[in-house]
Amino acid sequence: MNEFMKVAKDLADNNLITNNGGPFGTVVVKDGVIVGRGANSVLGNNDPTAHAEIMAIRDACKNLNTYDLTGCVVYTTSYPCPMCLSAVIWANIKKVYYGNTVEDAAVIGFRDEPIYEFIKNNNQGEVLDLETLDREETIKTFNEFKDKIDKIIY
Repeated sequence: MNEFMKVAKDLADNNLITNNGGPFGTVVVKDGVIVGRGANSVLGNNDPTAHAEIMAIRDACKNLNTYDLTGCVVYTTSYPCPMCLSAVIWANIKKVYYGNTVEDAAVIGFRDEPIYEFIKNNNQGEVLDLETLDREETIKTFNEFKDKIDKIIY
């Protein structure tokens, strides 16, 4: 077994004992060294965003003192959900190794498919209703940011 996937699996296996969250574990690796670790902590943290990938990304960013994980690789026990895929992309990570598939996660009760369909705009309204409100006011802040000389784009 790959050494980094083994660490991710061990993190997931530990959740079978602690019930801190689902059976998911992730590590972030840079230059052959683990820089971030995370296990699903949704239940333990009462935080629906505390997925293993998110926790590992947060840990890596803290350990590397950066928000940019360019050059890092993710090893995770399951194909990332839409939120985690987005977080990986926002972190500038270009490679993810995953163990289990979306279908494997569905078999054990995890419901990512409706979110994928929502993103494809196939079930808008069933999962979430999105509506623009007060753009004429909120755009003012965006316009101020656009003109800001010392802005930092990330």
